[in-house]
Amino acid sequence: MPGLLAVTLYRAPGCGLCDRAEAILARLARELPIAVTAVDISSDPALEARYFLEIPVIEADGRIIARAPIAEAALRAELEALLESPAR
Repeated sequence: MPGLLAVTLYRAPGCGLCDRAEAILARLARELPIAVTAVDISSDPALEARYFLEIPVIEADGRIIARAPIAEAALRAELEALLESPAR
């Protein structure tokens, strides 16, 4: 059986959309085998330059799967597709 799917949430302090995305991921993590890591882009100038206008940004399996605004149903579908992928 494959392990947990690593999911990264790129976010920033004081970002309401980021807080909402983090809550959605926490809910999904109770139902799906995912391990979520939140990364504060303000702690890394390169990440801040890359994602500042797009946060929250969610990455899984080495690719961006969602950007603001995050739609829970679409995110769930993306994660489920990755989890069902034969490459895992």
